[in-house]
Amino acid sequence: MKRTVALVVVISVFFIQCRNSEEVKLLPTVYTVGDSTVKNGHGDGAGGLWGWGDFIGQFLDTTKVHVENHALGGTSSRTFIQKGLWNPVRDSLKPGDYVLIQFGHNDDGPINDDFRARGTIKGIGEESEEIDNMLTGEHEIVHTYGWYIRKIIRETLDNGGIPIVMSPIPRNKWENGKVPRNNESYGLWAKKIAEQEGALFIDLNDKMANRMEAIGEKDIYGKLFYHKDHTHTSAGGAIVAATIIAESVKQSDSSLKKYLLEEPEIVYPKKTRIFLTGDSTVARNGDSLAVGWGVALPKYVDTFRLQVINRARGGRSTRTYFNEGLWKGVADSLKKGDYVFIQFGHNDGGYIDKPKYRGSIQGVSDSTIVVTKEDGTEEEVHSYGWYMKTFIREAKDKGAIPVVFSHIPRNEWENGHVERADQSYGKWAKLAAEEAGACFIDLNDSIAVAYEKIGPEKIANFFPKDHTHTDGMGAIFNAGIVAACIKQDTELELAKFVTSDNQIRKIQESTLEN
Repeated sequence: MKRTVALVVVISVFFIQCRNSEEVKLLPTVYTVGDSTVKNGHGDGAGGLWGWGDFIGQFLDTTKVHVENHALGGTSSRTFIQKGLWNPVRDSLKPGDYVLIQFGHNDDGPINDDFRARGTIKGIGEESEEIDNMLTGEHEIVHTYGWYIRKIIRETLDNGGIPIVMSPIPRNKWENGKVPRNNESYGLWAKKIAEQEGALFIDLNDKMANRMEAIGEKDIYGKLFYHKDHTHTSAGGAIVAATIIAESVKQSDSSLKKYLLEEPEIVYPKKTRIFLTGDSTVARNGDSLAVGWGVALPKYVDTFRLQVINRARGGRSTRTYFNEGLWKGVADSLKKGDYVFIQFGHNDGGYIDKPKYRGSIQGVSDSTIVVTKEDGTEEEVHSYGWYMKTFIREAKDKGAIPVVFSHIPRNEWENGHVERADQSYGKWAKLAAEEAGACFIDLNDSIAVAYEKIGPEKIANFFPKDHTHTDGMGAIFNAGIVAACIKQDTELELAKFVTSDNQIRKIQESTLEN
């Protein structure tokens, strides 16, 4: 009997899936074609970058219309057609389908080279140029930008589709507090072709530039763009672009507006939380001359996908972080899938039995010492490793992922080398991680290696207060090392949320120039 029930369930699911598939085929489809500002990478937000095509479906009633994003990063109007990417869209079109078209960012490149060979002739005329493509090895006739856009529009119309043309989104480049428009180049040409062919035109470039200027150049970062990229939007920027398109369609005579939701619920990508625990070399200290790397870490990650929660506290050791309930506060907040970054060591070498009562027993043993404090109370003090292993185990009990770091090095040098902690707290942090089953990152050595490449004179600028605490520039530099380390660790699955190695390097280089 159970087998029969199971078979009926399987058959029912099969027919439901087939029916849903057939229903989808009958729905009007909204296709998007364009470059990486429409769909970045695989459309999964890798590196924090998104295209507006990834979110346009949230503005549409998907019970009545189907959405497919066919854009591909790096393409121009020419190469989108040349690579055969337009053909499957064109061949799938049925009467009543829509094609949202946005190209231009890559059309300004070289017409012929051995790198990308994606440029188009400027304008909308019938000019052409015959080339032997250095990249593909094929003979090719290259046309104007307008010629390719016109081709996509006409073939959409020939198949009963409805084309909608956008000017390319603006780049995050500013001149005297204003965002330059492309209304004398690709935006203008896109508009002219749309008008000539009877297609709806949306001046996405100008409308989005207006939104950017309302926010302001200083505040644009972390909202619509990141410092790392002036062309590709964050999730916030992609949603703003999609919002403008939806608003423009609603104000037009396009039949697409009947599929727009009256009150769309915009869902941002789910965030993974990272809790930072540690001392003043990680924390926000309220002192511009003592800034922890945790303050600067958001500069290197997709803040729409990662939420960095800095719970580090200056002056704390593993012992005091535990005794004061700071760790309990973190542990009580943890949920499955959260990450916990743990870095202690600078203050664990203090006195065990004298104020500030923050020293811990050296090593990772289970030995204890009972200390009588000045107020007469007694405390059972454990080893540095015991506290670290407790943090790790309690994090894992909550389903969180603990990551242990050796503490950042001090600005102490001997014979041209930064002093390491590989025979003390760095070593014990690693042992605690291994014994409790956590990922370990040797931040102490990684930063020391980077310091040595730069030299003690320049590194001294990062330590204006003392040999332990960095200023803001030093915090940014060190956070870049943290970002690079977590990006390289494949077990953490955080690499896709971290900026590129090249951008990490650029940000770090800027700290050395200031």
